[in-house]
Amino acid sequence: MTVSRFHVAGMDCSAEEQLVRMALADVAAVERVDVDLDGRQVMVEHATATADIDAALQSLGLGAEHVDDDGTEIGPAADSRRERNSLIVALVINAGFFVGELTVGLISRSMGLIADALDMGADASVYALSLAAVGTAAARKKRLARMSGYLQVGLATVGLIEVLRRFLVETELPDPTSMIVLSALALAGNIATLVILHRVRSGEAHLQASWIFTANDIKVNGLVIAAAIGVAVTDSAIPDLVAGAVIFAVVANGARRILTISR
Repeated sequence: MTVSRFHVAGMDCSAEEQLVRMALADVAAVERVDVDLDGRQVMVEHATATADIDAALQSLGLGAEHVDDDGTEIGPAADSRRERNSLIVALVINAGFFVGELTVGLISRSMGLIADALDMGADASVYALSLAAVGTAAARKKRLARMSGYLQVGLATVGLIEVLRRFLVETELPDPTSMIVLSALALAGNIATLVILHRVRSGEAHLQASWIFTANDIKVNGLVIAAAIGVAVTDSAIPDLVAGAVIFAVVANGARRILTISR
C-alpha cells in the first residue's frame, strides 16, 4: 500500500474538499483519503498507480501537485456517523441561507445577494452529493452530479444575462442595508460550517486564521458587503452588478468541476 501526498493550491473551502473526495472515490484501489484543508494537503492511501490519483485531482482544475510517495499509513479515520451528521448540518445551513438570501435578494433587487444565494445553493448541492455518494451506485451518483452541474450552469447563465440586462437598462438601486445584513449572516453560516466539519476531523473547534481568510465562500460574502458599501457611497447599482457577475462566474466554475466528476 502506498501513501501519496498532494498539495492542492485551489482547495479553499469545505465544499471543494468534498469535490476532491468525490473525485478520488471513483479511482479504483483508493483505500483512504485524508484532507488537511488548513495546509491544502491531500493524503491518499492506495494500491494503484500514483498517476491515476494525480489525473483525478488534475481534472478538477484546483492546481493539484504531487509532492511525494511513502509507505506511511494515514492516521485513524474520523467517525463516519459524526462525519455524516456534520455534512447534514452543513447542508441544512447552506440550503437555509440559499432560500433566505434568494428571497431577500429578489425583494431588495440585489444581484449580489442573488448570486451569493446561488453560491450557497451550489455548496449545499456538493454536501448533498457527498451524502448521496455513501453506499450509492456509481452510475446514480454520477447522474445526480450531472443534474446538479447542469442546473447550476443554467442558473449562473441566467444570472449573468440578467446582470448584463441591468447594465444596459437603468434599474432601481438595490438596498445596501439588506445586502450587508444578509451577507454578514451568511458569513457567520460559512464560518459555522467550517468549524463543524473541522471539528469532526480534529476533535476541536479551533480554526487557523489562514483557513478563515482563504475560504472562497467567505471571500464571496465579503465581496457582497463591499458591493453594498459601494452602492451606498456611489448611489449606483454598478458595484452590485459587478459583484453579481463575479459570483455567478465562480458558481459556473464550480459547476464545471461537478460535471467533471459526473463524467
